[in-house]
Parts: sequence; structure tokens; C-alpha cells
Amino acid sequence: MGNFLAKEPPPPVVLVPPLFDFPPLSARNRMLETSYNVLFGKLALKCLFEDYFEEARHFSTKLLLKPLDDPHVDLVASVSGPLDNKAGNLVGDALFRWQSDVNDPHTFVDLSVSTSNPVLQMRSCAYYPKYGIGAFGIFPLLLKKSSQSSEEYGVMGLRYGSANLSLGATVSPSVKDELPKTAWIVSKMGRLTVGVQYEPLYESKDTPISKYRELRNWSCAVGYGVGSRSPLSPSFNFGLELARSSQFVASFYQHVVVQRRVKNPFEENEVVGITNYIDLGFEIQTRLDDAEKSDRFPDSSMRIAASWQANKNFLLKGKMGPMSSTITLAFKSWWKPSFTLNVSATKNHSTRETSYGFGLRVENLREASYQRADPNFVMLTPNKEHLAEGIVWKMGKRPMFQSDIDSKNFDVVPKELRPPRKIL
Repeated sequence: MGNFLAKEPPPPVVLVPPLFDFPPLSARNRMLETSYNVLFGKLALKCLFEDYFEEARHFSTKLLLKPLDDPHVDLVASVSGPLDNKAGNLVGDALFRWQSDVNDPHTFVDLSVSTSNPVLQMRSCAYYPKYGIGAFGIFPLLLKKSSQSSEEYGVMGLRYGSANLSLGATVSPSVKDELPKTAWIVSKMGRLTVGVQYEPLYESKDTPISKYRELRNWSCAVGYGVGSRSPLSPSFNFGLELARSSQFVASFYQHVVVQRRVKNPFEENEVVGITNYIDLGFEIQTRLDDAEKSDRFPDSSMRIAASWQANKNFLLKGKMGPMSSTITLAFKSWWKPSFTLNVSATKNHSTRETSYGFGLRVENLREASYQRADPNFVMLTPNKEHLAEGIVWKMGKRPMFQSDIDSKNFDVVPKELRPPRKIL
């Protein structure tokens, strides 16, 4: 008689598409940077203002490949240049990387070759999460003969990182008088993050200790952040920075997770909506010193950017600055390997001309998980139809509720969507 009983229809679901790039490629090298340079929303703002924005009348191609037999190694190669490349001035580089842990980018060794300087370079980083200690180095192996860089012999650094504190310093063997080359300390207290960085770019003719008293060699910043660093939950970050007593920078970044109704004839009937990701960024720079005395910073400027990922295939971004405005549309397929095609249109405010740029990216570094209408990754959401209270994400056989995300329990979230832990 069970065949004659009416079966309950499947519950309405909201699709949760993967982000175009998470974690971003720039996050793989964050251990080579000072924490001061990547915190306070700087890394997120860099991705928002730079990723998928092509230069006017330029093109770029990038390959990101990983062998199936050894997931610990990968290759990233890129070629870029002007569209009317009559002079043959193309720029190309390739990066071969070995990573100790597939899911942890903090311990690695890579070797890069480039048509520009340095021609051959090796970078390495070893980080021990149990003790919070890491060491890293950048060593140019082959330079052009015309190069006279002070970093010809490389840079070495030592760092300590925990959930609330990061400090470290770098040295350059070729510059013995500048010890350290950079030094930083960043601390997090609840939602507040403060940091100081020392970088001796200004020399002093007095005693050696006087360069530490030179305020132009110091930078300080304070940031206020809400939310986790996982893209599945909203986040907010506001930062203030005084750079070298010469420039004041105020920045704002917000990541928003919203749901909208969708009526797609290609979807199942139980699909009633889709999750969208919206990113907003704002940055204003004001020069404090006399423009005639310093050319390290540009004149005062302001820029704003926004990004909207409508689904797993389309991304729309736009940014506006004092000199130009750019809008870009990116299309991404999730084949194996996947490819991304983006087109940028830049309008020069002074000449009123509009120029275009193109980009192509092919990759298989990230897993193309939770595809469209994937029954293993769906989300129930309350709406006017009186669905179940609260939000539940189904990851295979292990459901995760919204309370897990609010309590920062990301154990059942895909590994590529988990925020970094135990390190600031």
C-alpha cells in the first residue's frame, strides 16, 4: 500500500555556488610577506582592486596546472603584453612550486623563471604551527648583468605567529648596515587589530641609532573587523594607517552573503533561490608631507570597487578612480581543467576614450566541488513559505547548521573554504 501513499515533495533548497577564487593565489605567498602588509583588509582589497582587471589595450593568459599523480607540486605560467604587440615586448614567467601539505600553503619551495629581473629566483618557507615559528627566504639565482639591486643576495626572515600575535624581521646579507631590513609586530584584541612596521628607507647621517628615531621609517595601522575569514559568512573590516609620517590611508572592505530568488527552467523544482557574494571596497589616500620633498607616495587619491558573483559562472566587477574607471565581466567554466575568460573596459576620464583588455585563465589547482544543483551541498532557508527555522547546510551525510558557522565551527566545510586557524 506504500505505493498509493503520497510522497512528500523534497524540501525547497537554495544553491550555494563556489567562489571564483578562494583562497586567492596571493594568499599562497602570504608567509613571505610581513603580517602588517596582509592584515587590516589589505589582502582582500588587493584582490578586489586587481583580480580580473586587465590593463587597457593589453591581454594576459595564465595556466595553473597540477599533475594528477602528485598533488604536492603545481605550475603557474603567465604571458601578458599589449594587444598591438609590434615591438615584441611580451612579459612571461613561470613558477614551479612544491608544497609540503596539500591543504596548508605555509610550507613550500618554489622556483620561478621570468623574462624580467630576476631571471631565476628561489623562494622557500617553513612554518611549524605547533610552535608558531616560521622561517622564509627569497634568493635570486640569476640576474641580468645590468642589475644593481640591493637585494641581489636575497632576503631572509624569521617570524612568530599565533591566533592573536604576529611578529618578525627580515635581513638582507648584502646590506649589513640595515639590520633589520624590515620588522613588524601585529596584535589582535577581540575585534581590534593594531600593528607597527619598521622599514629603513630613509638614511641618517648621524649616529646609527638615529635611523630608528626617524619617523619616516615607521608605519602604524589599526583595524576593526567583524566576522570570520570564511567566504560562507559575512565580514566587515575598517582600517586606518599612517605610513611613514607622510601618508594617511583609510580603507573599508565588506563581504556580503545574500540570497535571491531564482526561476531557472534548467534547475530542479525544489530549487527556489541561489546564494550570491557581494564585495565592496573603498580606499582614500591623503599625502601629509610637502609634495616637493617626497615622491615616494602619489598625490591624494580615492578609489572604490565592487564585485558581484551572480552564480558559479559569472562575476561582475567595477572600480572607479581619479584617472579612470574600469568594469570587467568574467565567465568561468568548472570543467577539468576549468577556464576563465574575462573582458575589461577602461574609460580614461581625461581623454574620454574607452579601451578594452582581455584575459584567459586555465587551471586545475582548485577542486570544482558543489556544482550546480549538487544534492550533496544544499541549503535550506526560511522564507514566506514557512520553511524550517534556521539554516542548515548539507555536506553529504553530515549536516551543518548556521549555528556552526556563527560559532566558527568549520570542520564540515570544504577545506578550501575554511578560514586559516592558529595564525593571525
